Amino acid sequence: MTDMSAEYTDATASDVDTGEVDAGDALLLGAESEQDPTVSVIMPTMNEEEGIADCIEMVKRALADSGITAEIILSDDSTDRTPDIAREMGARVVNPDDEGYGYAYRYAFEHARGDYLVIGDADCTYDFEQFPALLQPVVAGEADMVMGSRLEGEIRDGAMPSLHQYVGNPLLTKFLNVFYGAGVSDAHSGFRVFHRDVLDTLDLSTDGMEFASEMIMDAGARDLTIEEIPITYHERKGEAKLESFRDGWRHVRFMLLNAPGYLFSIPGTLLGVLGVAVMALAATGLDIDGVSFGPHSMIAGSLLTLVGYQTASMGVFATIAADPIRRPNDAVTAAIVEHASLERAATVGTAIGVAGGAYALWLVYEWATSGFSTLPLVSADIVAFTAIVLGVQTVFGAFFMSAIASEN
Repeated sequence: MTDMSAEYTDATASDVDTGEVDAGDALLLGAESEQDPTVSVIMPTMNEEEGIADCIEMVKRALADSGITAEIILSDDSTDRTPDIAREMGARVVNPDDEGYGYAYRYAFEHARGDYLVIGDADCTYDFEQFPALLQPVVAGEADMVMGSRLEGEIRDGAMPSLHQYVGNPLLTKFLNVFYGAGVSDAHSGFRVFHRDVLDTLDLSTDGMEFASEMIMDAGARDLTIEEIPITYHERKGEAKLESFRDGWRHVRFMLLNAPGYLFSIPGTLLGVLGVAVMALAATGLDIDGVSFGPHSMIAGSLLTLVGYQTASMGVFATIAADPIRRPNDAVTAAIVEHASLERAATVGTAIGVAGGAYALWLVYEWATSGFSTLPLVSADIVAFTAIVLGVQTVFGAFFMSAIASEN
């Protein structure tokens, strides 16, 4: 990897030495420049006139200190003076043709010319003078992406609500690490640096605030190397755009929907196994520490079995229909998704249903031969009808699975 400072300082040394322009301005390339910048600093903006000038000055100071050439791109949807201030200070302004925080970034990525991308909010919460420190591990090939960790660094007074600092961000980060293996301390830090080739690896498609989660989720699921560097998080300038509960729920919902194994397959399997175990204990009449399992336990076991089976089936359907970021990796779901067909699943379902129906008919026959005087055991009835329901669910589920598979 080449030394970027040495590579690009020579091109501008004469300008800086003669004092004709500020060192940071000399290294900040505009849209008209024929030279491609090393770094593209991208900020999504919506009425950030109170902080945008300071953010651009931070970038310029970082350029002057490091000798790196860069461009600043605002992906802007403002009604105030934000874009005018940015243009006057040498930044490029692009206007997304649709709404959303995520879309603003994705639109700007298409216009970026740098080999390395730096992203962050334009409200002065992130110190852009620190971006060369985040850039270095990426340049050195030590990481695919580097994030600034607020929770491992310093959070200034008033910069982050206590609910976010001690509850929201740690919990969301924990979910993301467990579900997607990201291994980060601050999953929702917006200060990130990565090589533009990472965009070819990731499949980024969200338009809203969940874009921040999607990037880390996809990177973790694809085993990209993510490193963190502690940063100082400052109090924002201007009006906050984040709505805590609404945007927090959007992140949680997105994480769950893209991990059907955790949302459906694992809970469904656990419920099903527990249900079958309870039914088996009730059917055999075994006692455990003096506790016997009777007809009521059989009913509860049947309910758990049916609910578990239906929930686990949704994991299969969601995997086929949505192609989630984190596909279920349990053996049963993976085997069904890969090998199941309409014919195979329908055959299995028919076999289960027929077995249950045959057992039910046998119970009716036994009842009839007793002169309709001796009713079959309730437990036996429940086993028969549970098998019938499972068979019917499997057959119709097979047709549903085939229908959604054909749409994808």
